[in-house]
Amino acid sequence: MKFTFNKKDKLKSSKLIEQLFSEGKSVSAFPLRLVYLPTTFSDGATFKTAISVSKRNFKKAVDRNRIKRLMREAFRLQKHNYINNMSEPYAFMILYIGKEKPTLSQIEVKMAQLFEAFSNKVSGQ
Repeated sequence: MKFTFNKKDKLKSSKLIEQLFSEGKSVSAFPLRLVYLPTTFSDGATFKTAISVSKRNFKKAVDRNRIKRLMREAFRLQKHNYINNMSEPYAFMILYIGKEKPTLSQIEVKMAQLFEAFSNKVSGQ
């Protein structure tokens, strides 16, 4: 699998995002939280992901954008370890719920823990 995060991998549907928060399940590895929902996609994608940072905790758009950039990079580097093993397609929303600005290394470690928890929870069902 390539280490990319293409347009087809991004979750853009507002209906699906709404459904994700109303029906989805979640796992956490502070300061990250993953909300996921098994679903099907018309384009045949195995996953779609959205990333969000709260405006309440980070007032400046510069800070929110930096954290989102770090989270996308950590996800891009980690996804091949977990996405290849999925049997059904999922919609993901990754939320940053901390109050302090993280570094890339902190985000990478927590992203690995987050997807490990997701894998354990899904395989345990």
